[in-house]
Amino acid sequence: MSTLRALIFDFDGVIANTEPLHFAGLHQTLKEIGIDLTEADYYANYLGYDDHGCFVAALTAHHRLVDSGTIAQLMKRKASAYLESVKRHQVIFAGVPVFIREAARLYPLAIASGALRHEIEYILEAAGLRKEFFHITSAEDVLRGKPDPQPFMLAMKGLQQREPGLTPGSCLVIEDSLPGVRGAKAAGMKVLAVANTHTVQDLHEADAITPSLQETNLTDLRRHLWQEP
Repeated sequence: MSTLRALIFDFDGVIANTEPLHFAGLHQTLKEIGIDLTEADYYANYLGYDDHGCFVAALTAHHRLVDSGTIAQLMKRKASAYLESVKRHQVIFAGVPVFIREAARLYPLAIASGALRHEIEYILEAAGLRKEFFHITSAEDVLRGKPDPQPFMLAMKGLQQREPGLTPGSCLVIEDSLPGVRGAKAAGMKVLAVANTHTVQDLHEADAITPSLQETNLTDLRRHLWQEP
């Protein structure tokens, strides 16, 4: 019978409150080519995708030509705008550093994110949290982003170097979006959804839901999800 042996975190919307900054960068970049992305549309239809997926979806929705050169240019402009915003804001969610440090004392931790590696590394280093994570799977590492299970399977593979024999059933994924929840479930992992960017109703497919990690007790969660005494 499986038990909790490792945690895999999404990054944007779980550890860092960066979704507003991602929207601003995406909005600015798309506006330059005549596409007006609204905030409501972003949160309803784009949240959970990596930058590549966002731009493909936006160009497709507006009947624009989708080619690799255009996508690469848009991603570069958006990444530059986003990183400048990150440098001006404190983005770690309240209570997250405490939760992460307590979890890291008990289990190996990984990140499976659609964000770029240097963005993740920069924010974690600034918050003093980088050392708590044994492995990071970022946008550059995957061929298929969420809701495909590939990011989570790669993160588990990275954790197996620290935790040999680790299986999907012993991994807890912490997510904030429906594509992320679905990707983790498709990987065969338990999912805790944090209602930072979506409502509890939107995240109902997760195994458990919490309003914030600040209010989450990992021991109680393990007992509930793995039905341990």
